[in-house]
Parts: sequence; structure tokens; C-alpha cells
Amino acid sequence: MELTPDETTVFTVWGMGINETVVNTWIVMVLLTLASIVLTRNLRPDVPPNRWRTTLEVIVTAIQSQIEEISPRASRHVLYFSGTLFLFIALSNLLLVVPGFTPPTASLSTTAALALSVLIAVPLFGITRQGIGGYLKTYVQPSVVMLPFNIISEFSRGISLAIRLYGNVMSGAVIAGILLGVAPFFFPVVMDVLGLLTGLIQAYIFAILATVYISSATATVGKPLHKEKDK
Repeated sequence: MELTPDETTVFTVWGMGINETVVNTWIVMVLLTLASIVLTRNLRPDVPPNRWRTTLEVIVTAIQSQIEEISPRASRHVLYFSGTLFLFIALSNLLLVVPGFTPPTASLSTTAALALSVLIAVPLFGITRQGIGGYLKTYVQPSVVMLPFNIISEFSRGISLAIRLYGNVMSGAVIAGILLGVAPFFFPVVMDVLGLLTGLIQAYIFAILATVYISSATATVGKPLHKEKDK
């Protein structure tokens, strides 16, 4: 049993092997892009809403309400970023039911890349909100003694995000492999259902944690969070 799609090379380009993780990531990206084009092509006030538009609005509204509960002053850019993370991870894990498809989130390289995107986004949002000086002050709060600890904490966030997501996906694969050896006809259905549920939960947790980190970086030093709210 292969524990990661990195081990499978699908094809080679200019002597460089393209593994299953990269190919499946492209598949997820194409599906999300096509879905967004199809669902938003008639997204105009003069066009009556259909069931697909209603479903899209429910998803976007749910994501936005969760973000606003965490960060009352969150801008739409936070919605775009966290929402994209959620949709990518959720769709990757949902495609687990497709025979022969291994979620790219089962690879540590994918989860590390997702965590790295959060690590880069946090200071960018913080600098955009507070300026470079205001954001750098957060590293010496409540005192300059905390500078090295705050820096370590910043990087440990990314590591914990990557390991948490990868560990949950891989643990499901290992358990499924064990159960398949015990009862190959019954457990696959149960594990698929549990895998789908776990995948959605992990997508939700990852997006929520990313929003929490961004909210912390954009909080104005010395001011309570509820005093500000973006229009």
C-alpha cells in the first residue's frame, strides 16, 4: 500500500518526473475553476436565481459568517483566501470516493505548501492593515523579551497546520488499509463515509485556523477587536 501519492510518477517532462500529487492537484484546480465559471456565468441581478446559484450563495454566506464571527473587521480578501483554502481541501478530500484518485492532501508536500501560504499571508495581511511598523510591534508584545518566542510561534503555526492535515489524512489511509485486510467487502463503504466526514472537518479546521492567525496579525495593537469593523 502506498502511503503518499508522491511515490507514483505519472509522466515525465524534460527529464523531470511529474508525480501523482501534482497531477491530482491540477485536477482539483481545474474542477474548481470550471465550477466557478459555470456557476457564475449568469450571476447578474436581472437573472432569476436557480438551484446552483442558491447553493453557491449558501456556501459563500456560510463561509463569510464564520469568518466574521472570528474577525469582525475581516475584509473580503480574507474571505477569498480562507474560502479558497476550504474549497480546495474539501474538494480534494471529497474526491477520495473516486476510484484511483488519491487526495493531494495525503502528501506532506501539499500540506506544507498550504501551510506556507498561510505563513506568507499572515504578515501580508498584517502589514496591509497596520503598516510595517505596526505589524512588527506585535513581535515585541507584551515586551521585547518575547521577540524570539513570537518568531518561533509564527513558524510553529505553519508546521502544526501541515502536520495536522497530513496526519489526519494519512491516518485514515492506514486504518482503511488495515480494515480492508480484515473485511474487504464491508469496511470500504464505512471508511469512505468516515473519510468524507473527516475531510470536510479538516478543511473547516484548516480554514478557521488560517483566519484566526490572520485576525491576530491584523488586530490593532492596544485596541480591542470589536472597536473596528470594515465596511
